[in-house]
Amino acid sequence: MSATHRVTKPLDERERAVWSVLENVMDPEIPVVSVVDLGIVRYAHWTSDRRLHVGLTPTYSGCPATDVIRRTVREALDAGGYADAVLEEVLSPPWTSEWLSEAGRRRLEAFGIAPPDKAVFNPRQLFRAPVVRCPRCRSDNTERVSEFGSTPCKAHYRCSSCLEPFDYFKCI
Repeated sequence: MSATHRVTKPLDERERAVWSVLENVMDPEIPVVSVVDLGIVRYAHWTSDRRLHVGLTPTYSGCPATDVIRRTVREALDAGGYADAVLEEVLSPPWTSEWLSEAGRRRLEAFGIAPPDKAVFNPRQLFRAPVVRCPRCRSDNTERVSEFGSTPCKAHYRCSSCLEPFDYFKCI
């Protein structure tokens, strides 16, 4: 739970319980990372109306997994005893790959997906293939095969050292 994308006040016991439920909701396209690891859960708190509000930010506006994630979060909250929770879509600020947790980055790499390395501050940087470290042998001797990988948020790479193909989670 990175402090860069959610409220950083100390969590009370109820909020910790909700975050615990959400940490078990896995991304449908990359099932080794949770929606919390991805940083798409922006907040979980009770408001003055005594209802739990959970804010979700899609990784990008056309993400095909957004509806599935929303439904899975809803099901997890219902099963966790939070059936009256209000799910809110939060579009500003937009999601960034900087919101991936360190644990999420490690899980991606262990799964064979290279996590994003550096933040992109200039959109023109997105047109150049970044140097990506192979998640298997850790070599920087890699090449982009295709800007489009197994999902829209990933690019396809090949390692010239170990000759293995791998996906790279794009830096957004």
